[in-house]
Order: sequence, then structure tokens, then C-alpha cells
Amino acid sequence: MKLRIKIFADGADLEEMVRAYRSGTVQGFTTNPTLMRKAGVSDYESFARKVLGEIPDLPISFEVFSDNLDEMVGQARKIAQWGPNVYVKIPVTNTGGEFTGRIIKVLSEDGIKLNITAMLTLDQVRWVSGALSETTPAIVSVFGGRIADTGRDPVPLMRDALEILRARPLAELLWASPREVLNIVQADAIGCHIITVTNDLLKKVPILGTDLADMSLQTVKMFYDDARAAGFHL
Repeated sequence: MKLRIKIFADGADLEEMVRAYRSGTVQGFTTNPTLMRKAGVSDYESFARKVLGEIPDLPISFEVFSDNLDEMVGQARKIAQWGPNVYVKIPVTNTGGEFTGRIIKVLSEDGIKLNITAMLTLDQVRWVSGALSETTPAIVSVFGGRIADTGRDPVPLMRDALEILRARPLAELLWASPREVLNIVQADAIGCHIITVTNDLLKKVPILGTDLADMSLQTVKMFYDDARAAGFHL
């Protein structure tokens, strides 16, 4: 199945990131402090520079981690200097719920490429769109998977988000936290620009469009082979 959407690998395992990069199946990368902690990263900058040494020519997002807006600005400026392919991730609010629009505006107007993250509402998309510079590339990350976790269909919201971002042609909508390969198809169908995919989900991408009868037979063979391998007897 031919896709228009760009697939970004989401993770913080350097070996897996390099493997995805060399496979040519992804067009960019995202990570965050939670993924880094899970992967055992202890030195943030050292890890980031190792990644950029291996992946010098595809977009990679690294996130600020201060909760103070002014400190976020300093961290963002430092992160942006690590490489020309770096996007700096800024959360849409701090932990107190304060909208980060004023620093998004300053950084974006200074030509720093941003990835605004942790977004789940259309109001947030409107606020961010209004804060972004018209002349600086940006990524607007809306967490479609988390929206779906609440029992809501993310497709209409993501479609509306695309309409809002028409006012910012250099801003790309990213469908974050997909839960299944179907989400890639859904995002592609509405014209979403980017979707993040974890390594586990990335492994499933090659079966997109597989004939269902063939998949049924593969499943039957798997059950049969596993029963034999287990030595089951009745």
C-alpha cells in the first residue's frame, strides 16, 4: 500500500533508531524524556549527540524538560544548536496548565524549528497556530491515540486540526501515539502530514494491505506450528 504520510520512528533506543534509519522506512524521529528514561539514558545531551552523529539528515525532535517557561527558552536554544535537523519539543502547557504560547512565539520567530507536543484539543491547536511564525517550519503533535483511549474517535478532530493549520503552511500535523496500523491508514486518508510509530508498530507496517485470506492461512499455520513445538498431546 502506497502512503503519502511521513512515518517518524518514536523511541530512544539508539540501536533501534539507527536500524530504522538505515532501513529507509522512516522519514524522521521523535523521542521524549519518558522514552529516554525507559531506555536507560542518563546523560541527555550525550545521548542526543550520539543520535545526531548517526542520523544527520532526517528531522529529530528532542524535548525541553524544565517546567519554568523562561528556563524552557534557554533549554530550547541550546538543543536547537545541536544540529540543523533538530526540532525542539515544547509542551503545550507546563504542569500548572500555563499555555506556552509566549515562548512558542519567541522561539518560532527566531527561526527555531519547534515540535509542540502533548496536544489533545482543537483549542490548543488554535492557540499554537496563532503563536507560530509563518516563516519557520514546525510540527504540531496531537495525540490521536490518547484521544482514542478516552473512547472518542480521533479522526474528526484530526481533520479539523488540519483545517486550522492551513493558516500556517509550514506547520505539519503529527498524529502522535497511534495504537494500531489502522491509525496509519486513517491518518493518511485525511491528509495528516506525519505519524509517529513505535518500534513494535513499525514491524507491522510491511503487512499493510496483506490479503486477508493469506493472513488467515498464516494464522492457522502459526497455531499448528506452535502446538507441535510445545509437544501438545491429547
